Amino acid sequence: MELAAHIAGTIIAQLQTPTLAFLIGGMVLSAMGSKLEVPEPVYKFIVLLLLLKVGISAGMSVREANLVELAVPALGAALVGVAIVVLGGRTLARMRGVSRMDAMATAGLFGAVSASTLAAGMAMLDDAGVAYEGFIGALYPFMDIAALVTAIVLARLAAERKRAVVAQGGAATVTLGGGTGPGPVEPGLIRGIMGDTVRSAAISALLLGLGLGLLARPDSVYQSFYEPLFRGLLSILMLIMGMEAWARLSELRKVAHAYVLYGLTAPFVHGMMGFAAGLAAHELTGFSAGGVVLLSVMAASSSDISGPPTLRAALPEANPSAYVGTSTGIGTPVAILSIPVWMALADVLIGF
Repeated sequence: MELAAHIAGTIIAQLQTPTLAFLIGGMVLSAMGSKLEVPEPVYKFIVLLLLLKVGISAGMSVREANLVELAVPALGAALVGVAIVVLGGRTLARMRGVSRMDAMATAGLFGAVSASTLAAGMAMLDDAGVAYEGFIGALYPFMDIAALVTAIVLARLAAERKRAVVAQGGAATVTLGGGTGPGPVEPGLIRGIMGDTVRSAAISALLLGLGLGLLARPDSVYQSFYEPLFRGLLSILMLIMGMEAWARLSELRKVAHAYVLYGLTAPFVHGMMGFAAGLAAHELTGFSAGGVVLLSVMAASSSDISGPPTLRAALPEANPSAYVGTSTGIGTPVAILSIPVWMALADVLIGF
C-alpha cells in the first residue's frame, strides 16, 4: 500500500507540471472544438531547436564521458528498440483486422523514439532536481534507427514471402542470403534503410547537434540561447501535440479496435522493457536513476517526427491512419503521462 500511495502521489504531482498540463490543455481545447492553430513552420522550427538542444547537450557530455559507461546503455537502447518491434509486430499481426504490413509499421513507430517525449522527460527530471547522464540524448539514434530498420526489413521480407507464395501456388520461400525461392531481398536494402533514416529531418538535426557539441565549442550559444528557450518551446510543443493527439483519435475509427488496445498498453510494456535495460546498466556501470527513467521514457515513447515519413516512404502499402493514428493519437499522450510512473519506480528501487 505504501508503494502504491507513493507512486500515486508522484503521478498526481507530475500531472500539475507545465509539461503535462500543456499537453492535457491542448487535448481539452481540441475536444471543445477550439479554432486555435499553430502554423506548421512554427511547429517545425520548435522541433528543430529542441533536437539541436538535446544533441548539443549530449555531444558536450560525450566529450567527458567514459566510453564503457556510454556503450552499455547504448547497446541496451538498441536491443530494446529491436525487441519492441519484434514483440509488437507479432502481437498486432495476430489480432483480427490487422495486416502484417500495418502491424510492422505500427510496431516500428512504437520502437522508435519521440524527441518531444524525451525532452518532456528531461524537463520533468530537471524540475524535480533529479540528475541524469548528459549523454542520454546520444542514445536516441541507437534505439530509433534499430527499431525503424528492423520494422522495415521484417515488413519487406513478409511482403516478399507473400508475393512469392502467391506466384508459386504456396510453395515458395524467400531467404535473405539468396537461398531457395524467387525474390531474395536486395543486398543493399538494410544499407538503404539506414541511410534514409539517418538523412531524416529529426535524426539529421540530432546528429548535427551531437557533432557540434562533440567537436566544436558551442557552450556559449548553448547557455545563452538554447537552454533558456528550452522549457518555453517545449510547453508550446506539448500544446500542439495535445491538440494533434485528440484530432488523430478520429482516424482510429477507420481501423481495427486492436490498435486502441495496443496504443493504451504498449507504452507501459515497452517502458518496463526500457526500465529493465536501465537497471542492468545501473548494475554494470552505475547508470544513474535519472538515466534509467529516461531510457524507460524513450522505450515507452513512439516516434512522432522521424518515424512517420521514413515508414511512409519505405512501406507505402501500410495504412498511415493505423500506425500514425495509434502513435500520435494514443501512444504519445500515454507515454508522456506515464513518465511519473518511471520516476516513482526508479525512486523506490534505486533512489534519487
